[in-house]
Amino acid sequence: MKMPSCKDISGAYGLFFSTLANDSRLKILNILRQNPKNVTQICQETGFEQSMVSHNLKELEYHGMIFKEKKGKFRYYRLNQKTIAPLIELIDAHMKQYCCRILEGKR
Repeated sequence: MKMPSCKDISGAYGLFFSTLANDSRLKILNILRQNPKNVTQICQETGFEQSMVSHNLKELEYHGMIFKEKKGKFRYYRLNQKTIAPLIELIDAHMKQYCCRILEGKR
């Protein structure tokens, strides 16, 4: 597999994984797997305050993990289906095989 061309590959990996290493952002990403949602819907499903949701959506959008689309007076956020959705599926498979088993004391 060819490494991506980036002058600071270590820094790029750091940006990517630090964006994912936040429980609130992971919860938001998992909610957006189902379908696009606006801030109010995300707040209702997570129980998070609007300011925290907005801050995390801005971070996720900045790093290309989600996209924003305006419909009427609302902005709807959706998961990046090209790169992030398949990645989350791979992570799910890995967690099921390894991480969940560790947490259950079976590994």
